[in-house]
Amino acid sequence: MGRFAKVFGLLVLSVIGLAAIGLAVFSTPDFPRSDLEDKYTSDASQFMNWEDGARLHYRDQGNRSGTSLILIHGSNASLHSWEPWVSELADDFRLISLDLPGHGLTGAVPNSNYSVSDMSQYVIRLMDALNIDEAYLAGNSMGGAVGLTVALDHPERVSGLILISAAGMQRDAGDAPVGAFRLTQNVIGRQILRHITPRNMVEDTIRKIVAEPDRFITEEMVTRYWELIRMEGTRDATITRFAGYAASAPLEPRLPNLTQPALILWGEKDTLIKPVYGERMSQVIPNNRLIIYPNAGHMAMEEVPEQSAADARAFIKNASDR
Repeated sequence: MGRFAKVFGLLVLSVIGLAAIGLAVFSTPDFPRSDLEDKYTSDASQFMNWEDGARLHYRDQGNRSGTSLILIHGSNASLHSWEPWVSELADDFRLISLDLPGHGLTGAVPNSNYSVSDMSQYVIRLMDALNIDEAYLAGNSMGGAVGLTVALDHPERVSGLILISAAGMQRDAGDAPVGAFRLTQNVIGRQILRHITPRNMVEDTIRKIVAEPDRFITEEMVTRYWELIRMEGTRDATITRFAGYAASAPLEPRLPNLTQPALILWGEKDTLIKPVYGERMSQVIPNNRLIIYPNAGHMAMEEVPEQSAADARAFIKNASDR
């Protein structure tokens, strides 16, 4: 028994040693917040410091006298993903984009609350701070679920919804996520991502969820995702956020209660949240229109910005004219 214990102890020490060597060789360190702010802010970037210690990065662009449209990014993304729409819609609308808690240049927040419900409160708080009583909300992926939550909890603040490959529907059993999203589904995978976040894994994940990766993906885009994910505190926030998803209930049962008009946009080649979920969402939201783009994947606002922005413009005009 003593010999077995000795051999077992040596094996454990060997595994720990190999793991330590692996972390030393392959680990990707955090970036200081100040370095990334210098690199990824623009002339439009603003920061809002709140009493709870959170520091929100947002942009308020476009036509200040136009209808307000708030742009809410998806999981592990940032407000940068909406810049193609800003280029298309700035003449017509006041466009407010924000980095949600645990994302972009907002990064980790002191209370470590990263649920969809908590994120929806950041949208409301920003609206309050900017004196916006009511706005249209556009959300991609996780941002779609945030927008839906705002509309359900504060219906008087939301004129209408634009949902782009939005989360919120109950997923089918066995519908496995792709790329790095697969690693987020278990404790070990999340801990690996905390220390080891290879650039090629980030690029591979983006390639898997868009329709035409060779045309769409740029070196600058991959680098931005890779570096912002590694801002100090963000990977810890990501682990907390994904761990909380398992305990959260889907929004699907609440969607028939929506009172606002909705435009549902989906990419036919979306492999992360498949078009079938857009079709099901369209069946349960009372007042909506569904458009599926044959040449887009998970991020239609970036992959087909001209067409998706034109559809958003027409939707808001029609809804406002009623």
